Amino acid sequence: MRTHFDLISEGVAGRTALVRSDLNVPLDAGNITDDGRIRASVPTISELSGEGAQVVVVAHLGRPKGGPDPALSLAPVAARLGELLGAPVRLVELSRGVPEMAAGDVVMLENIRFDPRETSKNDDERAALAHELAALAGPDGVFVSDGFGVVHRKQASVYDVALDLPAYAGGLVLAEVEVLRKLTEAPERPNTVVLGGSKVSDKLAVIDALLPKVDALLVGGGMCFTFLAAQGYEVGDSLLERDQIDTCRKLLESGKIVLPSDVVVADDFSAEANTRTVAVEDIPVGWKGLDIGPESVETFAEVLARAATVFWNGPMGVFELAPFAAGTRGVAQAIIDATAKGGAFSVVGGGDSAAAVRALGLPEEAFSHISTGGGASLEFLEGKSLPGLAVLEHY
Repeated sequence: MRTHFDLISEGVAGRTALVRSDLNVPLDAGNITDDGRIRASVPTISELSGEGAQVVVVAHLGRPKGGPDPALSLAPVAARLGELLGAPVRLVELSRGVPEMAAGDVVMLENIRFDPRETSKNDDERAALAHELAALAGPDGVFVSDGFGVVHRKQASVYDVALDLPAYAGGLVLAEVEVLRKLTEAPERPNTVVLGGSKVSDKLAVIDALLPKVDALLVGGGMCFTFLAAQGYEVGDSLLERDQIDTCRKLLESGKIVLPSDVVVADDFSAEANTRTVAVEDIPVGWKGLDIGPESVETFAEVLARAATVFWNGPMGVFELAPFAAGTRGVAQAIIDATAKGGAFSVVGGGDSAAAVRALGLPEEAFSHISTGGGASLEFLEGKSLPGLAVLEHY
C-alpha cells in the first residue's frame, strides 16, 4: 500500500489531504479525560501540514443516533488538537463545505457520524457521502487513512472514500500494522498473551486464533469466571456466561491457559462495597469477583518474566474503582518489568487496556507499543480482512 511518506515525496503542497483519524476519546461533562488518540494522530497531520498540504480531518465521536447531538460534538477535540499542533483547528460542518484554506492549515469536520450514511449498510448511501467528502478535497485531493481504530469498519469515511480519491496509509496505521504483523507472523518465544475484559464470547475468536501460537495465555477480568466455572468452581454472583462453559472446558485442554488462584470479591458493584480476597474455590454465595488477587498477580508476573513477546488486551478487574485496580496495575507493572529487564516486546492492545495504562498513571513509554485500536487489533490478530486496510492495498 502507498504511504503518506510516498505522498510527501510526490509533492503535497497546495493540495487538500482528507485525513481520517480516530479521535473517539472519552468525555466527562464535555471535558476530554484521555487524549491518547488525539496525541497519536498528531504526527501524520503535522507532517502533511508542514509540507504545505491543506488538511481536512475527518473523525467521529461516540454513537449518535440518527443525527447531530451537541453532547457528541468534536469541538473539544478540535480545540485539543489545535493545542497539540500549536495552531488553531477550525471545526466546520460538512454541509457548509470547507472554508478557504492556506497551505498548512488544518480544519476538522464535525462528527462524521452525525450523518447516518457514514455507518449505513447500504453501499449506495455510503458511496453518496464518500462522494461529498471527496468533493471537499477537490480534483487534486488525496485521502490519508490514519485512524487505525476504525479500519475494521466498512464505513464511508474509512472505506468508500478511498475508492474516490488516491489513497494512502498514514504513519499511525503503518506502525500499527507493522507491530501486529510482528505478533502474528514471527513472534519471539516464549510468546505470552494476557486477556481480560468482561466476556469470553467477546474474545473467543482471538483465543481460537492465538492459542496454537502462544506458550501461555493468562486470563483475568470478568471472563475468568466462566473458565473457573468450567473447572467446577462456584463463582457466586460473578459475571458468568453459562453458554460458554463447555467451550471454555475444551480450551482448557490445551494446557496453555493460566487462571487466577485468588480473586477480590465484593458484596456490591461499588467503590464502597465490602471486599475480601479469597481463593477461587471459596467465592461466597451472593458475592461477585471484581479483580484478580495478589497471589494471581504474582503467578502471572512469574510467567511474564520469562516472556520474549507479550500481547495484553483487557483489564484484570474493574480498574475504574480503586478497590479493584490492583490486579490490573500489578499485571501491567509485570509487563513493564518484562520489557525493561527481560527485553520483551510488549504490546498493549488498545481499548480498555490502553485506557487503564493512562488512568493508573503508568508510563506509556515503558511498553514497546500501545495500540490505538482495541477492536481493530483483535480482528487483525484473528486473521480477519479489515476493510479499511484491504481498500488501501489496491494502490
